[in-house]
Amino acid sequence: MDFPLNDKIALVTGGSRGIGRAVALKLAGQGMHIAICGRTGESLEKTAADIRSCGVEAWPIKADVSRPEDIEKLVEQAIRSAGKIDVLVNNAVTSTSAPFDDLTDDEFRYHIDVKLMAYIRIARLVLPHMEKSGWGRIVNIGGMTARIVAPLRVTNGVVNAGVANFTKQLASSTARHNITVNCVHPGYTATERIMQIFEREALEKGSDIKSIIAKRTADIPLGRLIEPDDIASAVLFFCSPLADMITGQSIAVDGGSGEAVIY
Repeated sequence: MDFPLNDKIALVTGGSRGIGRAVALKLAGQGMHIAICGRTGESLEKTAADIRSCGVEAWPIKADVSRPEDIEKLVEQAIRSAGKIDVLVNNAVTSTSAPFDDLTDDEFRYHIDVKLMAYIRIARLVLPHMEKSGWGRIVNIGGMTARIVAPLRVTNGVVNAGVANFTKQLASSTARHNITVNCVHPGYTATERIMQIFEREALEKGSDIKSIIAKRTADIPLGRLIEPDDIASAVLFFCSPLADMITGQSIAVDGGSGEAVIY
């Protein structure tokens, strides 16, 4: 299905790998020009080349979104290069696997800065440009720990719950400008980072990665790990006219593994 998104401009943070890369390529496939950021120049350039192969423009920008000064330069450079930003996909990830008693203030603070505060800071800078044009889409990538108890992912839970709440708060204040704000909570997604976690778990348990994946998959009713492209499809939906009257919502792309009943 084709959507009328040709020549719109998207900024995808964390766009060089994993979910961010899949989102960038999915939007590029709809004719959108894409600015991406990340911390590694090599992966940024590779993804930018893949985006351009879709027949659109790409602007790779090196930035560490945990740093406010990098965020300011990121948005400035994206606007200078592309002229505008129609779509913002906030996608950042970090994780410290540890029980609550082992987590320090700095670990909480770093996760908050990398994800929640980065989303807030980037939205704050991008919104005036969307308001000026009278149209915009913001999609925040959260995580299933917003809805579940995960004893070894405490900082994830705190931050992702904050992302979901921020999404709702921001949506209520931007709707009058025809700007929607929504959130996608990925389940276990087959990114490089998750595979590295599985490999480490297999090593610690004296098992193999196939057994670890099989164990995780057994908890997913639809019977497989989520792929980055599954998340990208949900993002595209929120950017498309099909979602013109949807804002302030959080949707899980988890294969049915989440057991919470969300009213």
